[in-house]
Amino acid sequence: MLEIELDGQKVAVAEGCMVMHAAEKAGTYIPHFCYHKKLSIAANCRMCLVDVEKAPKPMPACATPVTQGMVVRTRSDKAIKAQRSVMEFLLINHPLDCPICDQGGECQLQDLAVGYGGSAARYAEEKRVVPHKDVGPLISMEEMSRCIHCTRCVRFGQEVAGVMELGMIERGEHSEITTVAGRWVDSELSGNMIDICPVGALTSKPFRYSARTWELSRRRSVSPHDSTGANLIVQVKNHQVMRVLPFENEAVNECWIADRDRFSYEALNGADRLTRPMLKQGGVWQEVDWQSALEYVANGLKDIRRDHGAASIGALVSPHSTLEELYLAATLVRGLGSDNIDYRLRNAEFAQPEGIRWLGRSIASLSLLQRVLVVGSDLRKDHPLFAQRIRQAARHGCQVSALGSAARDWALPVAPFVAQPARQWPQTLAAIAAAIARHKGLAAPQGAVATDAAAMAIARSLLDPAEHKAVLLGNAAAHHAQASRLLALANWIGEHTGATVGYLTEAANTVGAQWVGAYPLHGGLHAGQMLAGGLQAALLLNTEPVYDSAAGAQAATALAAASMVVSLSPFKANMQFCDVLLPIAPFTETSGSFTNAEGRLQSFHAVVRPLGETRAAWKVLRVLANLLGLDDVAFENSQQVLARATDAPAGSLTQVPAQRLSNAVNAVHAMDAAGAEPPARAGEPVVASIYQLDALVRRARSLQLTADARMAADAGVTA
Repeated sequence: MLEIELDGQKVAVAEGCMVMHAAEKAGTYIPHFCYHKKLSIAANCRMCLVDVEKAPKPMPACATPVTQGMVVRTRSDKAIKAQRSVMEFLLINHPLDCPICDQGGECQLQDLAVGYGGSAARYAEEKRVVPHKDVGPLISMEEMSRCIHCTRCVRFGQEVAGVMELGMIERGEHSEITTVAGRWVDSELSGNMIDICPVGALTSKPFRYSARTWELSRRRSVSPHDSTGANLIVQVKNHQVMRVLPFENEAVNECWIADRDRFSYEALNGADRLTRPMLKQGGVWQEVDWQSALEYVANGLKDIRRDHGAASIGALVSPHSTLEELYLAATLVRGLGSDNIDYRLRNAEFAQPEGIRWLGRSIASLSLLQRVLVVGSDLRKDHPLFAQRIRQAARHGCQVSALGSAARDWALPVAPFVAQPARQWPQTLAAIAAAIARHKGLAAPQGAVATDAAAMAIARSLLDPAEHKAVLLGNAAAHHAQASRLLALANWIGEHTGATVGYLTEAANTVGAQWVGAYPLHGGLHAGQMLAGGLQAALLLNTEPVYDSAAGAQAATALAAASMVVSLSPFKANMQFCDVLLPIAPFTETSGSFTNAEGRLQSFHAVVRPLGETRAAWKVLRVLANLLGLDDVAFENSQQVLARATDAPAGSLTQVPAQRLSNAVNAVHAMDAAGAEPPARAGEPVVASIYQLDALVRRARSLQLTADARMAADAGVTA
């Protein structure tokens, strides 16, 4: 450690740190624009000039390494004069459009200009004008004359998103940030460029000119999309969500969020929202009151149970639903005497797990990996924030290997990337296991033969004595027709290489759905059987089986044959085969909890009041259970439901109990994992494309205009 004096205060920092880092540790603010704690140092704005004793001129705090005994003054006349000069330089060409700028009220340049700007400009020359650019549906570059060339956006693309989509061309007063080739900004993390832009050059296109920041209320929430559980700040005006920003949490999402976390709010006030209960009578949809709708459903379920038995009733539930909603759905179905409930809508295999499938390590530790094998995942699109962490690990030397159906551009070095049909994945994993067995003098899994050069290269990588190693199974591996065999082989590989084994997990509450038993526990029908026509009465919780299940369009035919289908959704969904539509609240209009891939339990409150006659799903399920005469469901708030579901006082648990988490595989499924033939009908696993994952992203207009969404549409991907 080195000790320096900063504004008369002794500060100890590690060797190699910059003066800016020492100032942060001491709690001293130094004005800056180009510096960002998550990006490399550029030192091109010069706003952070400070007075270093014995230095002939002011030095940039972000790029000046500390030395033993260094004396730094951040508020001396010399430092202040230098900072004021830099501010004057930055404002020479800056347009005077603060009154119409979307950045107004949260603009770093605006804030610092108050303290360091002059009362009048000495420059009378005409300001330069930079032409606007169209870079897609998410980011507005209409006012690039505001750009101060801090290059934060450029460095973010290179270092965090992994794609250098923006760059600087020309020199001097002709310099400008652009996409060079005039292409769109297509990164799935692109919205973070808006946050880190210190001026109003990059702004949100969907939010543009819709509100002033001081008019917005800031309320915390949790993302309902992938399994990261990104922490959000939802900004609200007049009970309407206007914007979504990241809430910094180093252990989960750092200070970033994916574009689907940021822009999916557009669906919340769309024309497709369901705001009143509806019944189909004589083939015509009619709006009704809640009492009539719920009594219709309750009487229908009673009649079907009497005529066809409780086993003819089931529920298909979305893993994007809250823990409380999933628990009450399971309680209702089992209270009727049925065990037909399942969240595994895209799965092709439905083996009974020994424990709750999870990531196998903390999310933060992904950044520390030194060797990793990813099986069956389009990592960058399925889990953008996990990919970002592994990208940081790769920048520090992590060797990434992958096995999937097609080689993907993950914006990080992957070697080797074994691309082959999903039917061959067990054979390739077995070959990797055989290569490991040969190296260590062990008996390989039955039928495993190491003949493939790529498999041997992956084995050598995992056999490295590195401390942090992982085998990560993606959505396609979880939905695979031989999912248990893949897990068994992954566990064998992990056991003999010292790697952790885990699932990336698909949805915001995949882990939570397992925790509360939202799948058959006692021999009930699984999702595949229910979607094949095994039900007379179906409850659909927050899901659209045509888009959310492996059955696809066949789900509509199977469900249309049922006597009664009830859809609980925020949207006018499933209307072609449903009999009842009940409007339930999306995550912004209800309280609840999600459990992310690492088993972290995160609760949140509603940020706006429900739209129209929408009701929280847990309340709807509770009232329906009461009408059905079920006992012990008199919950008054979602915290009481959470306490019952987790068997612990609400607020006392922040993590799934460690003893419940397990990626072990049943010995019956592990047996002959390498040698067994794949199921005759095993095809490519059904995996949602990035902007088809759930009902919200499917209805977010701007997300559906992106290159990723258009590519999926051109390929005919609907789930």
